[in-house]
Amino acid sequence: MSRQQLLYKMQRRDLESLTFEDFDDKYVRHAFITKVFGIIAVQLMVTFAIIFTCIYVDEIQDFLADHHWLMWVALGAVFVIMIPIACCEGVRRSFPLNFILLILFTLAESFLLSFLAIKYSPDTVLYALGITTLVVLVLTVFAMQTAIDFTSCGAILLVGSIILLIIGLVAIFVPSRTLMIVYCSIGIVVFSFYLIFDIQMMLGGNHRYQISPEDYIFAALSIYIDIVTLFMYILSLMGLIDS
Repeated sequence: MSRQQLLYKMQRRDLESLTFEDFDDKYVRHAFITKVFGIIAVQLMVTFAIIFTCIYVDEIQDFLADHHWLMWVALGAVFVIMIPIACCEGVRRSFPLNFILLILFTLAESFLLSFLAIKYSPDTVLYALGITTLVVLVLTVFAMQTAIDFTSCGAILLVGSIILLIIGLVAIFVPSRTLMIVYCSIGIVVFSFYLIFDIQMMLGGNHRYQISPEDYIFAALSIYIDIVTLFMYILSLMGLIDS
């Protein structure tokens, strides 16, 4: 039974036609969504606590600037930890291993973002955080309310990601401020759609694809990556515009 049919029955108080399975699906999905948003909230608080500690404490900022190789260690850790969570169903569903990996991933991603953040002024980072927060809230509400099913647009997102990758590679060999502004702008658009896509995957219901309630770690990881990547592109774009 679709979510619209279930809500329609509840609104008409047609309780006799509701089954236990309908209630189970509704409340399991609700508990799943609550758990995922709770995990993401903790991840984001940890991430931005680390970022602002790094940009406001001069000793830490100097340490990161003098030990730039740690950025590559953090980048490697991000990919090494992300692969088993994304690819191994048994790993991401195994407690407490799934939480341990998620914590390690969040710390690695936080330090990786810190290397980017120390290149900008604290005010720029704060503005980027504020804009990211507003964008995420608007996109979350839109994803929950719209009748458009973005989970069926995976191929379009893949094409957008390939275009973003190509422009990024070109920008490495052809340094250009204008090209970087275009790159960051496209990155913001692409990951805005990824955020909508992943939120609708989490919501389930009438969407073409959905994430199993058992994969709450994977759902939290996906949405967290979308949000921090959006922040990264917004921060980079603001830095380019201010320079």
